[in-house]
Amino acid sequence: MSRVCTITGARPHRGNRIHRSGLAKKKGGVGRHVTKVVGREFAPNLQTKRIWVPELNRWVKVKLSAKALRTIGKNGAYATLKKAGLI
Repeated sequence: MSRVCTITGARPHRGNRIHRSGLAKKKGGVGRHVTKVVGREFAPNLQTKRIWVPELNRWVKVKLSAKALRTIGKNGAYATLKKAGLI
């Protein structure tokens, strides 16, 4: 299964991590220098949850981010899942 939230559509994003060497000038060194830039991935905080939907009187299993879980708590399970097209 892919790392995508079924409600918000959050997916991994690419970024960079900068490696630096040297001592800072204010600590008595000659300054920090970038030695390498390495790619990295920012992954969403995904959870696989079973959510009870009272309107349907059944459990729905979804893969969602922590942000989407808060949205369900705020707007309700049925309304959120219907807007996402899962019901």
